[in-house]
Amino acid sequence: MSIVVQKFGGTSVADVERIKRVAGRVAATVRAGHQVVVVVSAMGHTTDELVDLAAAISSRPDPQTMDVLLATGEQVSIALVALALMELGIRARALLGGEAGIRTDGVHQRARVVAVDPEPLNTWLARGVTPVVAGFQGVAPDGTITTLGRGGSDLTAVALAAAVRADACEIYSDVAGIYTADPRIVPRVRKLAVVSYEEMMELSSLGAQVLQGRAVDYARAHGVTIHARSTFEDGPGTLITEQAKEAGAMERGQVVTGVAYDGQVAKICLIGVPDRPGVASRIFSELGRHNINVDMIVQSVDRNQVTDLCFTVQRADLTRALDLAREVASAVGAAGVSADENVAKVSAVGAGMADHPGVAATMFAALAERKINIQMISTSEIKISCLVDAEHGHEAVRAIHEAFGLGE
Repeated sequence: MSIVVQKFGGTSVADVERIKRVAGRVAATVRAGHQVVVVVSAMGHTTDELVDLAAAISSRPDPQTMDVLLATGEQVSIALVALALMELGIRARALLGGEAGIRTDGVHQRARVVAVDPEPLNTWLARGVTPVVAGFQGVAPDGTITTLGRGGSDLTAVALAAAVRADACEIYSDVAGIYTADPRIVPRVRKLAVVSYEEMMELSSLGAQVLQGRAVDYARAHGVTIHARSTFEDGPGTLITEQAKEAGAMERGQVVTGVAYDGQVAKICLIGVPDRPGVASRIFSELGRHNINVDMIVQSVDRNQVTDLCFTVQRADLTRALDLAREVASAVGAAGVSADENVAKVSAVGAGMADHPGVAATMFAALAERKINIQMISTSEIKISCLVDAEHGHEAVRAIHEAFGLGE
């Protein structure tokens, strides 16, 4: 019997009727002769609501305590999905992340999976029971609950698929697969049949919310092919796989695969920083020590032995990052620190970009034509990102999407 991991996102289990629909899909897979491991997220916007509740009480909530709070959303989902399966005559067992064998490091709210013990799942499968596992969570070495960051249920599914050597890892959501851009921003997007791990990792890290970037990285490292599909229809979806290198952007006749948008970024600038060795290292070491990811970085040209150093972080990290930036600015004698939340990041991604000159020129020309100013730029071999005013973010995505002919 083949093993299939099926993960269902929050919109897929948002209410009783949708939970019953999910149970019906799982039951059909079991009756077709497969062993199924189910992974579910919290219902609807439960996680956001829990975050808001914590914010109403504390401006700087303790990360370990937040994990205890946030992990409760998935606990509700697994119980309800398991009950729905039982009503359909499918033997099921609800399992927390730790009970399913997921071991993480001790970084709360952004834990990394360090090991997965396949024995618990294999035992339940051997008994003819369908495990329903809480996504987004695991257990730290000290036994405390940890959560895996936004979209962490994707990582749960991929990690479990690798551990039990599943034949398929299906990620179900409210969209039919991976598109050339967010359909809510661009009206005429095109669904992609196949995307490479590298392209998907870039798209995810740059704001595309269909899959968590760390889940794709884990899939690449362990050879897990991901099948992104819709809970609400039976289309073919999109495959994310190593083989997409051979059937990727070049074969599709396009240099750029997709355009990503991230409206949850913020810019921090250290003004009048003394231009001497070690200052940049000091600020970014402090941010790294506090598990704050930095994306785009720009340092201005030396002016009278001082420079301005600007970088972007996720908006959720802005308060902590600002505190650290101010501490370092004071210590090194910088003139001050500024922050801007009214920014957005737009990015063009494609494996074909590495061998084609002129991609940046096309992208910048598209933005210039719409009179959209670029504040910061960062590049890699397969992506170009620009920071723009938030009010122009959606228009920038549409301009880039059109410039590269990515529509239907």
